[in-house]
Amino acid sequence: MKKISLIIFVIVCLLEFNANAQFKGYNWEIIATNGNFIVREEGDFVNIKGLFYLLGGRGIKNISVFDPKTSTWTNGAKPPIELNHFQAIAYKDEIYICGAMTGGFPHEKPVANIYIYNPASDSWRVGAEIPKDRQRGSGGVVVYKDKFYLVNGILDGHWTGNVAWFDEYNPQTNQWTKLNDAPRARDHFKAAVVGHKLYCIAGVQSNAMEKKLLNNTIAEVDVYDFNTGKWSTANAKLPTLRAGNALVVIKNEILIIAGESTVQKISHNEAEAYNVKTDEFRTLPPLIAGRHATGAIYYDKKIYTAAGVGNSGGSPLLNSIECFSLRR
Repeated sequence: MKKISLIIFVIVCLLEFNANAQFKGYNWEIIATNGNFIVREEGDFVNIKGLFYLLGGRGIKNISVFDPKTSTWTNGAKPPIELNHFQAIAYKDEIYICGAMTGGFPHEKPVANIYIYNPASDSWRVGAEIPKDRQRGSGGVVVYKDKFYLVNGILDGHWTGNVAWFDEYNPQTNQWTKLNDAPRARDHFKAAVVGHKLYCIAGVQSNAMEKKLLNNTIAEVDVYDFNTGKWSTANAKLPTLRAGNALVVIKNEILIIAGESTVQKISHNEAEAYNVKTDEFRTLPPLIAGRHATGAIYYDKKIYTAAGVGNSGGSPLLNSIECFSLRR
């Protein structure tokens, strides 16, 4: 029995060492580029076949395209309408924007349709309509087994109407299905899939109507099991409460990057990793510049994030791109 206990102890120690060593020697740095992107907030950052697409945000702006091999920025097409507050997804070498909002603060309106960008033709098209009684923005969107899943969001910009809705969309049939609500409403966050589970981490219940715009940030991690069709809430809680964060998945970890809160005026530069196997968070090196309202990409064992806002709110817009990689 003692021998078995010792073996288990050694295995646990090795697992913890491997998790902590995964990013040993890594750090954030602002990288020099050829040209620059169009500054923006409340958009996203998506990888398609090794090129990074910075798209959407307030106003109607050209896509900015980054080639990490040459550190060069170029421009792509403008979207047909303003698209802000969304989590973009890559699907079959195209970028899908589901559950976006449009218009100005604090009454941004949910966008009625899916919008699709094709990088090969540098063109946009309008996709399926989202059911009128399920339209919202600023929620999480993921792909699992060729279906899209929209979770949470808000009905009226930053004003009011937080929802815990959960919907499935089949792009092959254009069919929408209502699923069981998440354990709690949240907006201004990004969802993630690891294995057969969906994770909702970070975010806030925006309520500008009651002058509580960022007061109700969320610590709980809500988990949906696709195999059982049931929701649960993890034991671990997000150490640094914030909304408007970026997110990447690396193996069994979900990295929550940057964000904003009422704790400080400057945007957060914290990066924390949630291990879905151990149900624990750990702290990673902080970003050079705190930022929120943008996305992040994991590519070739590096993490990239660009644009966003340097303070809580809508300014200043940042013109830097950071990379998390091995120290040189």
